[in-house]
Amino acid sequence: MTMTTPTPWYKQFWPWFLLGLLFTSIFGSSTLAVMAVRTADGLVQEDYYEHGRAINMVLAKQQRAEELDLVANLRIDPMTSDIVVQLDGKERPERLYLKLIFPTVGDRDQEIVLEHVREGRYLGQAPDNLRYRWYLQLHPSAEQPEWRLVGEGSFPSDEEFALTPGLPSRG
Repeated sequence: MTMTTPTPWYKQFWPWFLLGLLFTSIFGSSTLAVMAVRTADGLVQEDYYEHGRAINMVLAKQQRAEELDLVANLRIDPMTSDIVVQLDGKERPERLYLKLIFPTVGDRDQEIVLEHVREGRYLGQAPDNLRYRWYLQLHPSAEQPEWRLVGEGSFPSDEEFALTPGLPSRG
């Protein structure tokens, strides 16, 4: 009877496979831990009470717009890039402020002043880089507006977008 000597453990496949799994999991979890420590928690609000109060103020502005029966239609002329807003309701301020809010990058937000032309029609100039989808807010003053209309639109477009006191909707 011949005896075969077993091969040493370091020359076999399974120990290295199991060690590879262990080291891969250590490397992956270490990478994720470093990323978690170095990046900010963008969705966590430390001053949640102030944000709650701000939400109540926004709701009050939208309710005020409802009381005034305000609704607006926004269109951008594709040839001249003029923003044309037709405001219907019980109020006609001398100028309106249109805030364009980019959904993912706050640095791209813009505010445009619209001047009253006649009978609820307001005009302003759209920026050249107006592409993709934007949230729209229309209000009567830059400081503390008493009402606000909201909507959303994808540009460039020949469509007319509705701005209402409630949740954003396409018109």
